[in-house]
Amino acid sequence: MPEEVTLYESQWLGLYRKGHWDYARRPNADACVGILAITEKQEILLVEQFRIPVGKKVLEIPAGLVGDEPEFRGESLAQSASRELLEETGYQAGKIEALLSSPTSAGMTPEITHLFHATELKQKNQGGGTESEDIKVHQIPLEELRRFLSQKASVGLLIDFKIHAALAAANLRF
Repeated sequence: MPEEVTLYESQWLGLYRKGHWDYARRPNADACVGILAITEKQEILLVEQFRIPVGKKVLEIPAGLVGDEPEFRGESLAQSASRELLEETGYQAGKIEALLSSPTSAGMTPEITHLFHATELKQKNQGGGTESEDIKVHQIPLEELRRFLSQKASVGLLIDFKIHAALAAANLRF
């Protein structure tokens, strides 16, 4: 395998080359977590936020980077998932279990996405993310999810594929 050459690196993103292949990597994190959070009433928790790279609002499962901030380095994947769920949605998971791990975009980044299923949820606050985030939380009954996603897509929101991947991995139909 050829040596890695740094083409560009900022605090949040690096561009690298190995042989003939250029790719992106986060210098401060090599993994992310996504959380399929289902309430006792069979409602899925989704988050909506504007994403600069695509220039649109995106509807997603709660998610976040692993170890990207000094105070969270050394956290387990499950701890990161629990923290991100509480931060973004205001819900704390009584039970969290791994669903699957997969490359985020294997041709562009070595990042691995780890999906978790969170249950036994207790609302602790309103969520919404950190002060640098503007996250809107949605609590949708699973039987209404298909209609909800279609409606959001019809008004221009992008629907993140991890919603469908997490539901399939948890063997949940909607």
